Amino acid sequence: MKLFVFSVLLTALTAHAANWPAWRGPHHDGTCDETGLPTTWSVPEKKNIAWSVELPDRGNSTPVVWAGKVFITQFIAKENRRELRCFDAKSGTLLWASGVTFTDKEPTHETNPHCSGSPTTDGERVIVSFASAGVYCYDFAGKELWHRDLGPQHHIWGGGPSPVIVGDTCFLNHGPSKSTRLVAMDKKTGKVLWERAEPIRTDSLPSNPDFYGSWSDPVPIAGGRLLMSWPFRVCEIEANTGKEVWTCEGLNPLVYTSPVLSEGIVVSMGGFSGKALAVKVGGSGDVTATHRIWQQPKSPQRIASGAIFAGHLYILNDPGIAQCIDIKTGEEKWSQRLKGGAASGQNWSSVVISEGNCYAVNQGGDAFVFKASPTFELLATNPMGEKVIASVAVSDGRLFIRGHRHLFCVEAK
Repeated sequence: MKLFVFSVLLTALTAHAANWPAWRGPHHDGTCDETGLPTTWSVPEKKNIAWSVELPDRGNSTPVVWAGKVFITQFIAKENRRELRCFDAKSGTLLWASGVTFTDKEPTHETNPHCSGSPTTDGERVIVSFASAGVYCYDFAGKELWHRDLGPQHHIWGGGPSPVIVGDTCFLNHGPSKSTRLVAMDKKTGKVLWERAEPIRTDSLPSNPDFYGSWSDPVPIAGGRLLMSWPFRVCEIEANTGKEVWTCEGLNPLVYTSPVLSEGIVVSMGGFSGKALAVKVGGSGDVTATHRIWQQPKSPQRIASGAIFAGHLYILNDPGIAQCIDIKTGEEKWSQRLKGGAASGQNWSSVVISEGNCYAVNQGGDAFVFKASPTFELLATNPMGEKVIASVAVSDGRLFIRGHRHLFCVEAK
C-alpha cells in the first residue's frame, strides 16, 4: 500500500506543469511539459525581460516556483546569514526572507558560496538545506515550521545537494562529508525516518582525497524507489525503508551530476573528466555484469546534469561543450563548443528541455537554446549580462533565472 501511495503522489506532483517544485522541475529530470516558452531575450536590451530584482549577494541555487511565488536560497557573507527568500512571480517584489545566522566554520570553494542547494516545495511548505546549519522548513508566509540538525558538512568545495519532497517524505543527500548519508525525513515534522550511510571507500581513494564525494540528489521514480549516484557507482533504493535494491559499478570517485532515467535506462555521469555509464533498471544486488549496457571511461568535466529527450541525453559540460548521446548505445551523436559574447564558457547550469528545445546558461551569462536533436542546431544565444551558475526554472510560460547579482523573469511579449 505504501508503494502505491508513493507512486500516486509522484504522478500527482508531476501533473502540475505550471509549478517548478524542485531544482530539476516537476519530473525531477530537467524535462518540462510547458509549451510556447521564449527562445530569445536580452537583459542589456531589456528584450522579453518581464522584471529583474537585485540580490544582496552571490548565489548558485536554482529558483523553485509554486502558485505565483518564487523561492531561492541566499547566503549573505557579511552577515553570516543563510536565508530562504520569497518573491512575487508577477512583479519580482520581495515578499519575505527567513533564515538563520551561522558563524561556525564550514569550508567551501570561492566559486561555491554557501546555500548553493536549491529549495523544494509541495505547495504548503518549503524545505531547504543550509548544510552544517541544518535543514529548515517554512510555510508560505515565511514562518519556520521545524528544523533538523543533521551534523556538520565538510568538504573543501562546499555543499550543494538539494532536498527532494515526494509524498510525505523529504529526502536529502547530507554530503559530501566524512559522514555522508542519504536521509529520509517526515516533511511535516522533520522526524528522521531512516538514514543510509555511504562509507568512504578507503581502499579506492584517489591520490588527492579532495577528489572524492557526491553532490548528487536522490531522484524519485515509479514503484516507490529512488536513484542515487555515489562515488564509483549508481544504485536504486527503496524509498520507504532505505534498503538498497541494486547497485552498478563504473563511475569515478567524484560525482556532481544526478542520475536520469528514460525508457528503463539509467544514465549516471562522474565529474572531473570521469566516467559515465548506463544501466537497465531491474535486478538485485550487484548488476554491473548483467545490466550495465555501456560505459565511457573518460568524459569532459561535468558538474551540471543532463536531460533526456527521444532516447538521447543532452548536456552542457563544464568546458562549455554541449553533447548529444544515444542512451541505448553511449554513442556520441555530436559534440559542440557553444560560444557567446562572454569571456567564460564554463558551465554549471543543468539542461532543461521543453518542446524539444534545450535551455542552459554558462558562467559568462550566455543563455543558450539549442535543439534536442541528433543533428546539432543552435537556436539562440541570449545575453544575461552577469555570471550565472543556476539552472533555468519554468512556470506559466516564463523562465526564472538566478544570476549572481539579480533574479530575472523572462517572458515572451
